[in-house]
Amino acid sequence: MTIAEQDRIRRGIEELRPWFYVHDFGGGLKTTTLIPEHVTAIHDTRLEMVERVVKEHFGTRATGLECLDIGCHEGYYSLAMERLGFRTKGVDARDENLLRARFVADASESAVTYRTGRVETLAADEGRQYDLTLFLGLLYHVEDPMLCLRQVSAVTRELCVIETQVVDEVEGFTEWGSQDWTRPYVGIIALVDEGGEFEAGIRETGVTPMATCPSPKALLFMLRQAGFKRAEILTPAPGAYEQHARGKRVVCAAWK
Repeated sequence: MTIAEQDRIRRGIEELRPWFYVHDFGGGLKTTTLIPEHVTAIHDTRLEMVERVVKEHFGTRATGLECLDIGCHEGYYSLAMERLGFRTKGVDARDENLLRARFVADASESAVTYRTGRVETLAADEGRQYDLTLFLGLLYHVEDPMLCLRQVSAVTRELCVIETQVVDEVEGFTEWGSQDWTRPYVGIIALVDEGGEFEAGIRETGVTPMATCPSPKALLFMLRQAGFKRAEILTPAPGAYEQHARGKRVVCAAWK
């Protein structure tokens, strides 16, 4: 890396602050995340679990296959999939995220491409399938999770990896048309008001103030209804981020 290149990267890092992820460009040049230090392990745990299931499924086939990173943010996981051999494309609803993602790709000499788009219209916008899709840290920020999962399923050829916050499980019976008729329910979706964060312009919220957070069983049920043949919540490795370790966040693999 030339001195001029180092200066250009250093200026970009400063001009595009604040950063959500730590991007290491080598030569002592890296971004500083805005999130507290004790929370940064969330990125390491998520990456370890994603890479683990992707390697288990694709093995040596990954080179040359295509990956779509949905809600790609700054491109942190897009670049990770490129390093595994995938030809990767990232999609995000916020141009300010993609500005950072494109800078990181350019500074890293990456071939990852990015476009602005929303998961709610993903199938029509893409018009095709990808061997691997990532849907990380986004599901619990959308207001229509079933619509979004159908869109994700439509563009997935083999495997989708989902990471999301989850709420505690609720099960029981409800009347269904009469007090004499009941149906079991398994899993719930909690409605969450992100209005404060949304109005403050925080980039990690959804595109509306209303968020929906599933329970684990609700997530698995919705994935099957969306068209995935099999879905499984993965077990975090020892030393995982505390929310993953306690089951408050999950990484789920869904196969077509």
